Formats: sequence, C-alpha cells, structure tokens
Amino acid sequence: MALKKIGLIGGMSFEGSAAYYRKINEAVNRALGDLNSAEILLDSVNFQDIVAMQKSGRWNDAGERLAKAARNLKAGGADCVMVCAVTMHLVAEDVAQATDLPFIHIVDEMAKRLRAAGRSKPLLIATRYTMENGFYPARMKPHGIEVTVPDAEGRTQIHNIIFDELSLGKVLDSSRDVLVTLIEKAKAQGADSVIFGCTEICMILETDKLPLLGFDSTAVHAEAAVEFALGNSDSHAGANIPSKQDK
Repeated sequence: MALKKIGLIGGMSFEGSAAYYRKINEAVNRALGDLNSAEILLDSVNFQDIVAMQKSGRWNDAGERLAKAARNLKAGGADCVMVCAVTMHLVAEDVAQATDLPFIHIVDEMAKRLRAAGRSKPLLIATRYTMENGFYPARMKPHGIEVTVPDAEGRTQIHNIIFDELSLGKVLDSSRDVLVTLIEKAKAQGADSVIFGCTEICMILETDKLPLLGFDSTAVHAEAAVEFALGNSDSHAGANIPSKQDK
C-alpha cells in the first residue's frame, strides 16, 4: 500500500518528538500488519533556540524558523506538515502558510475528539505559554468547548514540570501527584475532562487513570497523521488557518 509521507517539525522537545515517532509507527503497523511502518520526514530544530525565542517573546522569529522547517519538509517530499508541540501552534499560521501542503492542526483534532466523547468543559494542562496566551481556548470556542486552566500557582507548577523534568526525560512521582491534585480541583469546579496540552504529559499521566477522563494531544495528533497517511481522511486540506489579511 502506498502511504502518504508525514512531515513532522520536531525537537520541541526531543522526548515529545520521540513519542510522536513511536505512536505513528505503532498505529500504522496496527492498521497494516506485518512489518509495515510509516513514511516520515522529520525536520528537528534545536529546542534551546526555540526556548530562547519563547522567553524573549520573539514569536515572529520562532514562526519564521518553523516556516523554514515546513519548506524543508515540502522540498523533501512530505505530503503534509505537522508541528510536534502544542505551544508552537501559537505560530501555526506562519507554518501553514509557508507551503501549500495540508497542515494538521493539533487543536482542531483535539476538538473533534472531545466532541465525539461528549465533553465540553476540559481542563487544559500545558506550558504557561499555551495556558496563558489564549490561542487554544479561542480555537476551541467555535466547537462549543469551554477550556479552563489552573490558577496561577498551578500553571507555574505545570510549566516547571514540563521544562525542568519531562523535556529532559525525568518522570517524578511527586510531580505526578501535583498534576493529579490539580485535576481533582478542576473536577470539583465543574471540569468534565482533561487535555494533555503538551506533548510530554503522556510521559507522566495515563488518560484512563485520572479523576477526569484524559485526552492525550500526542496520541490524538498522531492518529490524525496516520488517518491522513492511509488516505482515510481528506478533512485536513486547507487547514482552516485564516490568512493575515483576513484577521
């Protein structure tokens, strides 16, 4: 079977990108059996450079860097483009407009999954940039989904766990306890689910072993990539990314 080639922009972090690679290949193998695996083209950036741009607010520079990666993927023969990091969807418009390839947006895929499960008030646990910028709940709102985030202290705790631990491959029971406590608090306040809004969260939490039903961004995004590669979905063409002129 001829598979479409999946173009990944990775490295943010390498732990998260490794999870993508594994989940995509596992899903292709489940679908096709034998020794089948995915056709993947990866442009992996230096996360240290991206973090420096994040910390200094140079999102335009970050967008240009990832747009360059998207063009590299097209030149290498990729059939679609994906960013293997939730936070960097903050510059999704730049990436999507860099080429004419379909762009598979992680928030759109998560919205489809939440709606299919009948969930509309998820707690988002992610980096501070994702939880505080507003792009994530804004993109969810047209789907009838009201995203909530932890309080300031909780957001700081999650952000530090992601950058100081998970991105370096450190998985600590004490940090898992912190996350579960925040999820319990959100449940008491009316949340009906929890979004693993960072690609490394799946390293420390399991979706079905929490006070709320969990939805793993990495798994959802990877599954969308596999559907595209197998030719089972044409819903990604056009990407639904507004042009800068339309804003």
